[in-house]
Amino acid sequence: MIKTDNCLLCTEPRCTEACGQLDPGRVLRSLYFDNEHVVRNTLPETLPCLDCDGRCEKVCPENVQIRRILTSVGKENAAPVQIDESVLRTDFCGIPLENPFLLSSSCVSSTYDMCARAFEAGWAGAAFKTVCLMEIKEASPRYSSLKGGDQRVIGFKNIEQLSDHALIDNLEIFRKLKNDYPNKFLLVSIMGRDAEEWAYLAEKMDNSGADALELNFSCPNMTVEHTGSDVGQIPELVEEYCRVVRQHTKLPFIAKLTPNVAHIEDSAEAAIRGSADGVAAINTIKSLIEVDINPNDGIYRASIGGYSGKAVKPISLRFTAELAQDPKLKGAHISSMGGIETWRDALEFIVLGADTVQITTAVMLYGYRIIEDLKSGMALYLMEHGFTSIKQIEGTTIEGIVPTEDLDRSYVIYPRFLRNKCAGCGRCYISCLDAGHQAIVFKDRKPVMDPQKCVGCHLCIQVCPRGAIESSGVKIQK
Repeated sequence: MIKTDNCLLCTEPRCTEACGQLDPGRVLRSLYFDNEHVVRNTLPETLPCLDCDGRCEKVCPENVQIRRILTSVGKENAAPVQIDESVLRTDFCGIPLENPFLLSSSCVSSTYDMCARAFEAGWAGAAFKTVCLMEIKEASPRYSSLKGGDQRVIGFKNIEQLSDHALIDNLEIFRKLKNDYPNKFLLVSIMGRDAEEWAYLAEKMDNSGADALELNFSCPNMTVEHTGSDVGQIPELVEEYCRVVRQHTKLPFIAKLTPNVAHIEDSAEAAIRGSADGVAAINTIKSLIEVDINPNDGIYRASIGGYSGKAVKPISLRFTAELAQDPKLKGAHISSMGGIETWRDALEFIVLGADTVQITTAVMLYGYRIIEDLKSGMALYLMEHGFTSIKQIEGTTIEGIVPTEDLDRSYVIYPRFLRNKCAGCGRCYISCLDAGHQAIVFKDRKPVMDPQKCVGCHLCIQVCPRGAIESSGVKIQK
């Protein structure tokens, strides 16, 4: 993966305005979102960067070495492929979709204008922010984040609740969206406080413009008891409310499940018993948002909210796999979310069994424009691997999930040290010394591995800040 230094991913990038021949801002964004293979496929064979005066770099506010990055991409030997996005066509409970990418129900899909701009950008559809009959009052501020050493957000925290628009206003938005964008998919999320409210909302959604419904059994931020994730943790309530909704709407619907359970299959099976057409997972993970360590009044406080972003992806992948493996859910639609930023992230969910993917946090951080790299990256991957439809890869990995007890423990795969990249910082040495197997000797500011002690845990690979250690890929029998 080619690093883009400290590129800010500018809106209307000055580097592109200055260049006049290429779109360096777009290239840097694609590289940032792990889309190098699309960049290689689209760059001209001879780059003008080699002979220019560096106008793009002169206007860059962060002094990014744009020409070095572009020229490091290089070109593939094969002729460029014309990307055909028709391979992305799929469906949602039988409703055709141009691609599997949907906005998830949240602040990124809460008005007509926002959904319209997302549709124009290329999103196949949107799950509109949850409609309810409650009076919603939000706190300020309501967002926080966990950042990595490069200041990239890896975990996002929020106490956002549901749509604060009146039901009648939301209904008008749905009708207008469907009238103006008849080929886009509108998934409307709803939440009631009791069976009567679930029934009322379900009836109102018929003939509203909604193509399908998503029942919110999962929001961890609700100020009203017995709503959101409180319901999703009780399979009996999930089944009851699904059955009520089925009795009051002709639309297909799915149940959005909470990850704050030991076995997500229990609530998923309950939803299907209640006549849901599928499930969505996961909503944000209940967590503490901030802990005030310097209170003015001596009282240490923290608030509970939801945690999302890149950091939750492994957890969400596990839940998707568990849902896809459950024989009682066979044929049910699975819409997955949780930590998706790039096409590779989305691909992991789809090969595990997801039919569609939903995204919020990445849009909050980078905007609707990420759809360009999601679509082009996924489409080119499918074409390069000989697939003609994204449906051909759905669930293909599910048989390859290996339980911990079945792992082959008869061999070791040693790390490989790349001397030309090594900075001599000793991070690998100190981590192996204090948390590994003391298998690295630090001599003349260079790490040297002792194969007699190395167990192939690959901790050194994870901590190297330069990417100067990689897997050898060779299995050595113990």
